[in-house]
Amino acid sequence: MKEIALGILASMFFSVTFILNRSMELSGGSWLWSSSLRFFFMVPFLFFIVLLRKNIRPLFQEMMKKPIQWLVWSFTGFVLFYGSITFAAAYGPGWLVAGTWQITIVAGILLGPLFFEENGDGKVRKKIPVRALLISSFILIGVVLIQFQNIAGVTLNSLLIGVLPVLVAAISYPLGNRKMMEVCGSRLDTFQRIFGMTLACLPFWVIIGGIGYVQVGLPSTDQVLQALIVAISSGIIATTLFFLATNRVRDDHSKLASVEATQSTQVFFVIIGEVLLLSSPLPNTVATAGLSIIIVGMLLHSYYSKKAIPPRENTRLSNVT
Repeated sequence: MKEIALGILASMFFSVTFILNRSMELSGGSWLWSSSLRFFFMVPFLFFIVLLRKNIRPLFQEMMKKPIQWLVWSFTGFVLFYGSITFAAAYGPGWLVAGTWQITIVAGILLGPLFFEENGDGKVRKKIPVRALLISSFILIGVVLIQFQNIAGVTLNSLLIGVLPVLVAAISYPLGNRKMMEVCGSRLDTFQRIFGMTLACLPFWVIIGGIGYVQVGLPSTDQVLQALIVAISSGIIATTLFFLATNRVRDDHSKLASVEATQSTQVFFVIIGEVLLLSSPLPNTVATAGLSIIIVGMLLHSYYSKKAIPPRENTRLSNVT
């Protein structure tokens, strides 16, 4: 399934967030700047991409139709999500933040009844795909096993501060993404949607950056550089790939759950990055078992997603490929 491959590729670029946010915090950078700088840097890149595609005017016209929805769900999907992630990285280890974040693969599925789909009798609430929920829960067991390697040295205080904000982020990201897909429909492409959401939440980042300036002054050159890397890798590349994948399956709640479950593979990339860049220990036997469970879970998601495609439709997709 191409969407799952896109999701895994997005996870590789997303993992940069957890590694560099922790690196910035360890070097004395404020989480207020780490979060706001990412979105400040995203604006010019997205502007030129959308401008070159000649899609600026349709975006603004669409935003003017439902400004409140754009403001609310952009705040939910970007500010609540990323502000919580960077705050948690300031007080908890990267492995704890990255591991807790994987709860989003189950949270996204449980959000299903908040949305509607068309049938012959009108709109009905979407149902929770039980099979996808079971597979994602199975993957979550693997994520939990990985955390046992490092949990011995963590205090209750750092555990709470590192976990609770990430729980907010884990719910906010899929909720904001899905609600914006519902608002936009098929009228905007992925780049327009990301750029529009970034513009809509920009006032909040200006406030957060202002608070950062009052508290700690201007960010260091090193923090600015790392935030730029995060903006390009996670904000532009990863978000575009992930939004593209979810947009392609937005009408199939089960397949959407499978794509969202690809975020569990971030754990692989975070472990590799922290071993290479932050000298973290290699996974032990229990953690390796957890990694194996994640692999099996992703294979199950891929298998059932492909199996769900009707034979005629599957043939058509093969011919296109």
